[in-house]
Amino acid sequence: MKRSRSRDRAASELFAALYPRLAGWCRRLVDDDETAHEIASEAFTRLWARWTSVAEPQGFLFVTAANLVRDHWRKLERERRAVRRATVEAAIAPPAEPADPSVRMLVQSLPDRLRVPILLHYYADMPIREVSALTGRKEGTVKADLHAARELLRAHLRRSLDHAR
Repeated sequence: MKRSRSRDRAASELFAALYPRLAGWCRRLVDDDETAHEIASEAFTRLWARWTSVAEPQGFLFVTAANLVRDHWRKLERERRAVRRATVEAAIAPPAEPADPSVRMLVQSLPDRLRVPILLHYYADMPIREVSALTGRKEGTVKADLHAARELLRAHLRRSLDHAR
């Protein structure tokens, strides 16, 4: 019973300390308050289910939230595709695709190795040292991954701008 109370207290303290930051981070990623709170709450629920086996709760929360955000983006993209398909089937001439790519979709398309540091560093405003600790990678590796991700994003944006001209 005593162990359960200390576990509950530790979880409550962690929730009070991290929930606003996690929900705010999710808000910037999904651009919707309700969805952001759902994702942050789900991340905490998943942490609670694994409470005794998680060594780094903050890292677990942010990585879990990043995965949930990615799932959210994928769901939205599937819905957009379905709407586009239905619209195209109903129309005589299919509408032109927008030339301006969504940065979120570009970030989503990055491999996990590059996407997670981008999300933690640029969207969660974590310093490289903290990203390094959370991901278990050396700081130099995190810096290299951030550089590689920026170069890929830059190349995608250049290509889409060239196609728009």
